[in-house]
Amino acid sequence: MQSMKKVQSRVVASVAAVAALVVGATVSIAQEAAKPSPKDHKTTPGGQYSPSLDMLKDWKIELPGRKPEDPLITAEEFAKARQIYFERCAGCHGVLRKGATGKALTPDITRKLGYDYLLNFITYGSPGGMPNWGTSGDLSKEEVGMMARYLLIDPPQPPEFGMPEIKATWKVLIPVDKRPTKKENDIDIDNLFAVTLRDAGKVALIDGASKKIAVTLESGYAVHISRMSASGRYLFTIGRDGKINLIDLWMKTPATVAEIKIGAEARSVETSKFKGFEDKYAIAGAYWPPQYVIMDGATLEPLKVVNTRGMTYDTQEYHPEPRVASIMASHYQPEFIVNVKETGQILMVNYKDINNLQVTSIGAERFLHDGGFDRSGRYVLVAANARNKIAVVDTKESKLVKVLESGGQTPHPGRGANINHPKYGPVWVTSHLGDEVVSMIGTDPEKHPEHAWKVVQSVNGQGGGSLFVKSHPKSNHLYVDTTLNTEAEVSSSVAVFKIDELTQEKPKYQVLPIGQWSGISEGQRRVVQGEFNKDGDEIWFSVWNSKGQESAIVVVDDKTLKLKTVIKDKVIVTPTGKFNVYNTRKDVY
Repeated sequence: MQSMKKVQSRVVASVAAVAALVVGATVSIAQEAAKPSPKDHKTTPGGQYSPSLDMLKDWKIELPGRKPEDPLITAEEFAKARQIYFERCAGCHGVLRKGATGKALTPDITRKLGYDYLLNFITYGSPGGMPNWGTSGDLSKEEVGMMARYLLIDPPQPPEFGMPEIKATWKVLIPVDKRPTKKENDIDIDNLFAVTLRDAGKVALIDGASKKIAVTLESGYAVHISRMSASGRYLFTIGRDGKINLIDLWMKTPATVAEIKIGAEARSVETSKFKGFEDKYAIAGAYWPPQYVIMDGATLEPLKVVNTRGMTYDTQEYHPEPRVASIMASHYQPEFIVNVKETGQILMVNYKDINNLQVTSIGAERFLHDGGFDRSGRYVLVAANARNKIAVVDTKESKLVKVLESGGQTPHPGRGANINHPKYGPVWVTSHLGDEVVSMIGTDPEKHPEHAWKVVQSVNGQGGGSLFVKSHPKSNHLYVDTTLNTEAEVSSSVAVFKIDELTQEKPKYQVLPIGQWSGISEGQRRVVQGEFNKDGDEIWFSVWNSKGQESAIVVVDDKTLKLKTVIKDKVIVTPTGKFNVYNTRKDVY
């Protein structure tokens, strides 16, 4: 498992991250090969997060056939270099090294640059965002040399994962006819929290009222998100390893009733919500292979596999690995909104007849990542984070409304936060990885058309490194975490703005020392992802330490902004995402 230090050292996927590697640059190769100055290299808080593909390191991939011009690399070195590449580099440069949010690193490019250049570049990094893997100590001198040689040979291709491979992993542990016909426990399911125990490969279900752990369940590795069926009965989790667990919350003790793997790397799962299709289908999207899979909502039986390889929306060039970044379920049409990262396509996948699947492709912006609905549930806003843009789609009309500047560097909203601004009306909020900016975008084209789809206000939080913002319809507060900030005091606290004070010239925020309140003295105590309970009167934060250190969940009273309780248990290992059943299935955020 990676330590927090390694996670911190990851770089934001940015178009400029390896600009020096562009073929045809105006400077000569000799000039390019000059050592970047270590003193010029500064990794910003935003430069510590990237969507790595760390599960692919475990797949068996053979050394490509050797060519006469290839540098010497042993099978042992190849295996180690492949692991390092997938853990640290593939998130930006792509599995096949053909470029993703970072530039391409295929042999036709790297051989022109040469071994010495690659050695220096990996060692010292660049001011544009490439980490200084050598001088930071993350890679040894021998490993840097090995990686330079690895980049000079043809990239290996992981195996595909089609319907036969998917079906081979599918298990129905408890058939539908053996499951309860009514709820058999006294759990208030709507106020239940599904908590990701990232490095333990588990999910804890915690009762929102008693704060007691109802059950801890095995899951895929590093569960990225949990989603609920429209009825609230079924909980879906998806790990970064592509494993989905279907959990029946009606059972006396909630348990996994089906499971499946839909790829080698994955991040997203969602269920059908349109009237008449509640609980009928589930969908999951993969990073590798680049595809999405439609499944039966009660059994996870795979029904349809669709690849996302195709043309980029802007230059109309073929991309071999467009990753499925996030998926939402429309409330206005029987459609899934599938956001494809590298091609910039938003796919409106109509599941009314999956045998005659209809897909509307919306060209939006490249490097789509995460996002969520406005408060009406009609419009979805998705961050194209490497381009600093927000794409807005009308799910009622299934069409693009606008692509706008986010107002900061590398927006990372999670699902965003919806608040009723005292001056501008309904707005959707995003924070940023790369700086302290918190942007508010008008979302009411009917009653506030002059403010719609514009950044109507920007305020400054504590700093860069924010992953999530959060609010609730019953709350007067907007919470902003700074999980990946380099300063321990900042990363272990959250900033809170009062919504009714946002009309002030320079709105101030209150800092909540969540890490301190946890009572944990060791580690950096990174605080991440606030999540409200069903009633909207308390908000939960994860205090995320490394696997060998103590972690906790801190519950804050939303009215008073005072500590309410701390949840600690030996099973709470590396807690990250928390998903309240009611808020998640109703898209309340």
